[in-house]
Amino acid sequence: MAHVQPKLTELDPVWHRICAEAEEAIASEPLMGGLIHAGILHHKTFEGALAYRISMKLASAEMSEQILREIADQAYREAPELAAAARADLVATYDRDPACHRFMKPLLFFKGFQAVQSYRLSHWLYQQDRKDMAYFIQMRTSEMFGVDIHPAAKIGQGIMIDHAHSIVVGETAVVGDNVSMLHSVTLGGTGKEDDDRHPKIGDGVLIGAGAHVLGNIKIGHCSRIAAGSVVLEEVPPMKTVAGVPARIVGEAGCSQPSMTMDQILKTVM
Repeated sequence: MAHVQPKLTELDPVWHRICAEAEEAIASEPLMGGLIHAGILHHKTFEGALAYRISMKLASAEMSEQILREIADQAYREAPELAAAARADLVATYDRDPACHRFMKPLLFFKGFQAVQSYRLSHWLYQQDRKDMAYFIQMRTSEMFGVDIHPAAKIGQGIMIDHAHSIVVGETAVVGDNVSMLHSVTLGGTGKEDDDRHPKIGDGVLIGAGAHVLGNIKIGHCSRIAAGSVVLEEVPPMKTVAGVPARIVGEAGCSQPSMTMDQILKTVM
């Protein structure tokens, strides 16, 4: 008689590490046990924990945690690429942020990571033509995290937004993979145009704090935008721009500036 082989448990190294870190955290700080159990250990999967965290953060008197949880669960069930992107974002934050020492920290505590995942949920709703719900989540994300990303914007994976305060990303903006940006970054328009009016950010770009990239311009892959710059013209790949208005001041300095996070401008004597 033929025997049915038992189904192998799907490997999820990110989730397994988060759970192990959660156990260790409770052992060292028992008063965190309730929060960590509710946010991590109560759930069987990363998707479940992420849906719970987003729904808890975005819930309000106008929209309950239960409704938001059902929406998030549906999104992760029907679009598994959302959770795959979230894993990439989490690992990117761990790799690039020196203040991130454990995988569980972005999931529980970092509003940059949480805001990007909230955007991903709103973007999925927008693509499903559930635009009013998408706008509601955009509003709550802005209110809770200080990050305002239009649900129609297109953002890749491996995204790290450090500190994540006063971030604005416009409707027709496109952000590639493995992009890092710091607080107070704007990817905006230049006026009242109602067409393709926002920046297109290539892969591997590093955008410094307080930088503003305005208009339908391309920022080449693996380039650097210095803190406080106002970029109004296209930036070639692997260059560094700085100033108001920004101009090219040199090469990017390395092959992957968004990963090294080196923001120091080298002056040539």
